[in-house]
Amino acid sequence: MNEDVLTIKQLIENWVIFRDAGLWDRFATVWHDEGRMMATWNQGNWRDFIKANQAGWGKVSILHGLGGSTVDVEGNRAVSQTKMFISQRDKVDGVECDVVCTGRFADFWEKREGRWGMVLRQPIYEKDRIDPVDPSATLKLDQALLEQFPRGYRHLAYIQSKIGYPVKKEMPGLIGPEVDRLYADMKTWLTGGPLNR
Repeated sequence: MNEDVLTIKQLIENWVIFRDAGLWDRFATVWHDEGRMMATWNQGNWRDFIKANQAGWGKVSILHGLGGSTVDVEGNRAVSQTKMFISQRDKVDGVECDVVCTGRFADFWEKREGRWGMVLRQPIYEKDRIDPVDPSATLKLDQALLEQFPRGYRHLAYIQSKIGYPVKKEMPGLIGPEVDRLYADMKTWLTGGPLNR
């Protein structure tokens, strides 16, 4: 494994550890200045993502875990995909619940003046579920609200919308035009083209 791939894999791990621990100064080291985060509940510059996380810190519990990664490097550009899960705990209609969403982080990287940094993180949402923390609790979901969201992250979107976040409804899933466009954009980026996101 070459040094560039190892560096990017370390940055992928740093993102999760620093974000979930609230180590915002260290989290900033993962990004290039114009880097953007595209989450279900927040899309924009990484600095705004930090501010939104800080505003909800201690009130909203969102944690991340990682699996394997693949990294493709071409010169000073790279793309990666990393298996991940997002775990969120909050109350839904008075019932404390856990939502777990599995998918991949699709990341766009560039090496500038000898330093790799993230230019864009676009999660791919593959499947999710919601469970009461107390297994004896009864949870009845609003099916009309649930069905407004894509299959890959509908329960995550449900809990996020219930606590007041504006949830984006056109995120990439396991299949479909959104993920097809993402794969095409990753190829374009890797071969020196513009970032079309």
